[in-house]
Order: sequence, then structure tokens, then C-alpha cells
Amino acid sequence: MPGGRLTQQERQQIALGLADGLAYAEIARRLDRPTSTITREVMRNGGPTAYRADLAHRATERRAHRRRRTTPRDSNTPAQAHGRDADAVREYEEAFTTLLMQQGLPKMMSRVLTCLYTTDDGSLTASELVRRLQVSPASISKAITFLESQGLIRRERDERRRERYLVDNDVFYESMIAAARSNAQLAETARQGVGVLGPGTPAAVRLENIARFVDFVSESLTRAAEQARDVLYTKPETD
Repeated sequence: MPGGRLTQQERQQIALGLADGLAYAEIARRLDRPTSTITREVMRNGGPTAYRADLAHRATERRAHRRRRTTPRDSNTPAQAHGRDADAVREYEEAFTTLLMQQGLPKMMSRVLTCLYTTDDGSLTASELVRRLQVSPASISKAITFLESQGLIRRERDERRRERYLVDNDVFYESMIAAARSNAQLAETARQGVGVLGPGTPAAVRLENIARFVDFVSESLTRAAEQARDVLYTKPETD
């Protein structure tokens, strides 16, 4: 409805319109919205070259959540461990999730990873994730499969034979090494193109330079991860 809040579907249409090079006025006409609404939406969410519908929608949800924080807390809300402020924790989780999305992770995968990182044990079962995130078991299963394939989490069985998903120091280290391997594969593929396109040709030179650059970054990342691995196990000093 004109004048109402933009829906996620409308934001997706805005993103498609920007990708097609449409003017704000044309996008607004197609959505039956004021041009000023489209202009404001795009400019407050990265501009025409960086606008992403999912992140824009999430940013709106976060602003709405901040406005609702003035509402008295539900008496049924469980107390946070260590005397933490529940509102502050939720706000931090929203910010962390949004950051992961900005780095390329899909929304549900970002929510699951954030949930695991901000849990003291760093470990939850599928049913616990379902309850915490208020989503379907199928959504959790899909997210877990993806995160595990990327080396971002691992699974194990507890004493009750339940499957648990966890993040720990080794997982973070392994994800860095996996990223380095992925870069190495990119370099190898780029180098294969040199022979196909003909050594010395502009395209081949470009690919060779990409391969050399990615090789250097990959080797540096692996070396840095190995050298800094002990940092992951360092406990904070106490007075």
C-alpha cells in the first residue's frame, strides 16, 4: 500500500530495478510508491551500487526493535546468565547477524552461527536452535548442512546420544585454513586459463596475475593462521 512500510518483496523489486539500471521514479511507478520513498530507502541502505534487499529489510527490523525496547519486558522472558541484560544481548545478536550477512552468509545461516557463538557452551542441539530462533526444524537442518560444509561448525554426540552442533577454537582455525584452500583452488583454476587463452595474451596475463595474487594471499593467510593459532586458546589475564 502506498504510504505503508515497504515489504521484503518490494525491496527485492527495488534491488532488481537498480540492477537493471532503472531510475528511482520508474521503480516507484512500478511499485505504486512515491519516488521519495524509493530514494530514501536506497540511500539509507548503501546507495544504488550496494543496496541489498535482505540487509535493508533487516535494518528496518532492527530499527523497529529498538523502538519497541521502551515496552516493558515480558515477565515470562527467561533470565540471562551472568546477569546479562536481555535487550542488550538481543541487540548485539542482531548486529552480529547483520555483519555476517554483509560478509555473504545467508540470513538463516548467519542467525544459527550467531546463536552458537553467543552461547556460553558454544554448543546447541537442533531442537534448542529451533526453540531459540523460533524457526522450523527444516530451516535449522538446511543451515547446519551449509555451515558444516563450509567448516564453520562441527557436530558431535553428547552423553545422551543427542547430536550437538558447536563452534570452538579449532573450528575457527579450520575455517581459516578452509578459506585458504578455497583461494588456492581459485588460483589453480585461473592459471589453467592461461594455457587455454594463450600465454602472453591480455586475458592470459590478467589470469596469471590473479593467480599470483591469490597464491600470495592464500599462503599468507595459512602462515598467519598457524602463527596465531595459540591466540585462540589464550585466557584473559585477571587481576
